[in-house]
Amino acid sequence: MAAGVLVVAVSMNAGIVSAYAQSSDAAAAASAAPSAKSTKAANRQLARDVRKSLTKVKGLSTSNISVRARGGAVTLAGTVPDAAQIDQATEAAKATAGVTSVRNALTIREIGQ
Repeated sequence: MAAGVLVVAVSMNAGIVSAYAQSSDAAAAASAAPSAKSTKAANRQLARDVRKSLTKVKGLSTSNISVRARGGAVTLAGTVPDAAQIDQATEAAKATAGVTSVRNALTIREIGQ
């Protein structure tokens, strides 16, 4: 582990001694929290990865499927021609790296309707 710098502040007031210490490791951990920009970028990348996984499934019509991702949770919305494709889309999304859960809001809409 990296050696942290120990900062000690001492205050003397009427014979009372108070000491406060903070490790630089704690400060580094606080600044390591992801920014809103990087979180959005990660969510967009995960949505793209799921869409790519969906397009690789033979026989799955992806033209009317939208993918939203938020912190590993993925939502599939839109329409597919039959019920089997709903299951195929769910399984493909679950198998994508980084996905922690899948909410399937797909509905059936036959082609031509």
